[in-house]
Amino acid sequence: MSRIGRQPIVVPDGVEVEIKGGRLTVTGPKGKQNMTLHPQMRLRNNEGALTVAPKRDDRTGRSLQGLTRSLVANLMEGVTRGFEKRLEIVGVGYRVDLEGTALKLQVGFSNPMFFSAPEGIEFVVENPVYQQQGSRPAQFVVKGIDKQKVGEIAAEIRSVRPPEPYKGKGIRYEGEYVRRKAGKTAGA
Repeated sequence: MSRIGRQPIVVPDGVEVEIKGGRLTVTGPKGKQNMTLHPQMRLRNNEGALTVAPKRDDRTGRSLQGLTRSLVANLMEGVTRGFEKRLEIVGVGYRVDLEGTALKLQVGFSNPMFFSAPEGIEFVVENPVYQQQGSRPAQFVVKGIDKQKVGEIAAEIRSVRPPEPYKGKGIRYEGEYVRRKAGKTAGA
């Protein structure tokens, strides 16, 4: 049996849960999210706590129980607190700005790169310019209520200029370790 799947999900105050057929709707202070449940999963609302159980106790049912419980818990956390991914830009002349709701990245290409914020995603720029003296990178945050969408957008932005191993320049997640390589040395 799945240890994670058997744990109940506490419904926080101010969150409304509606289960109709195989569809779950969660409404909270930050917004509203929907999820379609797998046909083999059963979701019950027991006095402010949700429990996930498989309809059949077989291998597939047990494996889907933990997954479904995690997805439902992420919906609860998204509509109450939300999710965010912090990114840093390291490189001389690299910068990030907001133009309306779009993110403008200048990361060493001849033209700036623009990322428009899809529905449910918000960009926040904390430090727009890389400062070499204090070695403080340019920082920005991708925020939203959908964990998958926040991670996907952050990964797309990072893929524009991933950190390179020689100088460490590029876009990285906050706290990400970039393994450095030694450059070429003069032969003697």
